[in-house]
Amino acid sequence: MKYYLIAGESSGDQHAAYLMKSLKKLDSSAEFRYWGGDRMKAVGDSDPVRHIDDLAFMGFWEVAVNIRTILKNLSLAKRDIAKFSPDHLILVDYPGFNLRIAEWAHKKKMRVVYYIAPQVWAWKENRVKKIRRHCDLLLTILPFEEDYFKEKGVVQAKFIGHPLMDHFETFEANSDGFEHSEKLFGIFPGSRRQEVNYILPPVSAVFQKYPNTEFGLSVSDQLRNSPELYDQHLNNGANVKRFTGRQHDLLSHSQAALVKSGTSTLEAALLNVPQTVIYKGNPVSFFIAKRVVKVPYISLVNLILGYKLVEELIQSEVNERKLIQAVELLKTPEEQERQKVGYRELREKLGGPGASDRAAEAIVRL
Repeated sequence: MKYYLIAGESSGDQHAAYLMKSLKKLDSSAEFRYWGGDRMKAVGDSDPVRHIDDLAFMGFWEVAVNIRTILKNLSLAKRDIAKFSPDHLILVDYPGFNLRIAEWAHKKKMRVVYYIAPQVWAWKENRVKKIRRHCDLLLTILPFEEDYFKEKGVVQAKFIGHPLMDHFETFEANSDGFEHSEKLFGIFPGSRRQEVNYILPPVSAVFQKYPNTEFGLSVSDQLRNSPELYDQHLNNGANVKRFTGRQHDLLSHSQAALVKSGTSTLEAALLNVPQTVIYKGNPVSFFIAKRVVKVPYISLVNLILGYKLVEELIQSEVNERKLIQAVELLKTPEEQERQKVGYRELREKLGGPGASDRAAEAIVRL
């Protein structure tokens, strides 16, 4: 069968790649065309129609100033999907874009699968109507989502577990480049240029405060060709070592970490790394988001558990004083053990491995 997938962000690229592997196991004749990144490329054996580097616009302001590019991408996607004529159109997260494609594809009588349900329980709940009308199957990866969507009339919702459980079931960290027996303190400022520009300047004060602490800085694959982005904030800090495209290796070798909100917070938890979650972005986007987002936490760890296990520093709280307090706390054995106890509860809620296989089975059954 022919599968057309659209992922617009780094986490979607990762989850979609696992799904493609599982589809190949079930369907030996599987043919893929996709929008995504390097992980999908490794499975699909072809270049993406559009790479995630050209798609990830985060925040209200950023979307507004890039609206012409987004509209061009929508037109391209529709033309390309129609030309490929897939048996299944699989939309991976990225709701601002993918829900528009879902509506168009449904009118064209295509079979639409939405993988990684949009977080409408956080904001834009009106999107539930579009999901109910335009998607033949909704695959959710958070334990509370299936009940939420079914209560809203999305009877085609199905919880399949979290695909990260598959990855970390077999993951073995590569120790190349990690020279010290003592673990590093990890810094994960995000995978987008704008995230790094907002988060790294205040974090750089922490590097100077702790000259005898070895820090590991995660550099996204997407930004490997932009060393100047990091140079301007690091002041040639001798105690900061960069690791490019090795986020999971660095997490595995971290005693604790400061982690930008997103999938990385869940990855840190599944690798048993105590953390403080940080977020800082465009002030205009944050001003709008604060008025429309209706969740008590920004961290997936806290949202899934239903209580605040990990500390969250948001916008103006990402400052030198608060960050130093966070580092001091994370260095204590008591805090590290407290978080690790909570992480055990989190794993139980997420279910066991096999999410990608279960997703592929549900898709093929359609």
